[in-house]
Amino acid sequence: MCGIIAYIGDGEAGKILVDGLKRLEYRGYDSAGVAIDTGEGITIKKGAGRVDELNEMLGFSKLPGKRGIAQTRWATHGEPNDVNAHPHTDCSGRIALVHNGIIENYLELKEGLMERGHTFKSETDTEVIAHLIEEELKSSENFEEALRRALLKLKGSFALAIIYAGERDRLYLVRNESPLVLGIGEGENFAASDVPAFLEYTNRVVFLDDGEYAVIGKDFYEVKRIEDGERVEKEIQEISWTLDMAEKAGYPHFMLKEIYEQPQAIKDAIYGNMETIGEIARAIDEYEKIFIVAMGTSYHAGLYAKYLFQHLLGKVVLVEDASEFRYSAEKVVDENTLVIAITQSGETADTLAAIKLAKAKGAKVLSVVNVVGSMATRLSDLVIYTHAGPEIGVAATKTYTTQLTVMALLAMAIAELRGVNISTLKEALLRVPGLVEEVLKHDGAIRELSKSLKEARDFFYIGRSFNVPTALEGALKLKEISYIHAEGLSAGELKHGPLALIEEGVPVVAIAPSGRLFEKMVSNIKEVSARKGFIIALGDSEELKKVSDVFVEMPSLPEELTPIVYAVPLQLLAYHLAVLRGNDPDKPRNLAKSVTVE
Repeated sequence: MCGIIAYIGDGEAGKILVDGLKRLEYRGYDSAGVAIDTGEGITIKKGAGRVDELNEMLGFSKLPGKRGIAQTRWATHGEPNDVNAHPHTDCSGRIALVHNGIIENYLELKEGLMERGHTFKSETDTEVIAHLIEEELKSSENFEEALRRALLKLKGSFALAIIYAGERDRLYLVRNESPLVLGIGEGENFAASDVPAFLEYTNRVVFLDDGEYAVIGKDFYEVKRIEDGERVEKEIQEISWTLDMAEKAGYPHFMLKEIYEQPQAIKDAIYGNMETIGEIARAIDEYEKIFIVAMGTSYHAGLYAKYLFQHLLGKVVLVEDASEFRYSAEKVVDENTLVIAITQSGETADTLAAIKLAKAKGAKVLSVVNVVGSMATRLSDLVIYTHAGPEIGVAATKTYTTQLTVMALLAMAIAELRGVNISTLKEALLRVPGLVEEVLKHDGAIRELSKSLKEARDFFYIGRSFNVPTALEGALKLKEISYIHAEGLSAGELKHGPLALIEEGVPVVAIAPSGRLFEKMVSNIKEVSARKGFIIALGDSEELKKVSDVFVEMPSLPEELTPIVYAVPLQLLAYHLAVLRGNDPDKPRNLAKSVTVE
């Protein structure tokens, strides 16, 4: 959701903050602002709009100063406008802060503060925090004590960056159920919602945990507990990927770059887990009650894992929206339960809540995560990293295919423990990165195909077995970035209602690799053809040419692994349709990369 960046050091804070905001744009936002100590007090510039436009109009980067905070806001309380944009201040203007999250008891706090004479300017829940600190300062020995006392009164999720005019040598950072990470430099320090915001300057990071706050100066940092103010020793970690990995590298959009990075990302996911996957398999092999929890694209990876686990291992697996898991599974999760949480960011609020419930019930938790050091990794008993590297585009591409890859690795590792012969699958998985490279050669043809489809109002995606999740993911990608209505379906579901919506010219994407259910897929395709739907078939059989309007030839591999490869042309189709329709595929409307509030 919102993106926070903070800086203190000898550099030009304005420029550093603006650069950081631009690297956080992928999180989605509607307004932005900065608060900088210019030497004559705290100067605030903010407004609704894009960072570049606001910087040109308001001069964010030209403000003098060596410390400051900034934010790109995603509206939750109060409409997107100049007044509701962050930062927000107290009555005196000496306290300014930015906030990611939701303060659940803000109305109660606001009423009490107004009774004590505080005047509010915005409709946001965030402004309450500044006034609450101001009120606590009246009876506290120092600002840090006032801050901690104020934090103890807040209910909800919050990541905060705070600047106080009365202390020129420091900034304050707070984390509770919203991500925040410190960047430790030489003679300068940073904080941000995500590492790319400051990676140009340092790759040394300290991850804050829930219920912690930090005090940073240009030459020091301290992390403490909100509960009692006691200091917490934190390990500095080094991020292995570089800023270049997070830049476009000549591609028109991050999404296209990340689609093309998939051969390497999948290879990294395979070889990066080979040494540890057997150990994790042994740790979870005994569990027969298995839940997979995830949201969005990660949910589709979970569905794929379900099909694979049931097919290879004979295990019963239930896949739940993480947002519903707490309510549907609360009474059936216990110490005999394995919960697999799939989350690319490791910060998805619903998934973190599901993990916490599982832990409270005594379940074993395995998380599949891309971001090292993220909250999910710290809450879980076991972690598998997808090694996809930074993914800036909001629509997941390489994080999805690497999730599929590591779930296939895990299923095969458990199968091997049980004496199942998986040699063919293991050999095929090693070929997948090269097969994805082959599929990427269809890019030009898919771009041309998109030109004839850009006016379509509806799409349908159909698949069977392992590729039901592929159909769902293809439809989701199209909805996310092209804004075309799309449905993903089990092909067998067509006759149970959706077939009524198929009429002449309606595009239907059929995911039809060779395998046990190929003939059934062909029958489903013919049902669509009889209603004059426009059929785009993906598969490795020449027979599909006879029953489709467009045939996208795919490489041959075991059907268990086809979802990894077949996802790629669907990503390209969604990308090209988005661009042709004038949309920015990296920043789809109303969406954010990491959903950090429920």
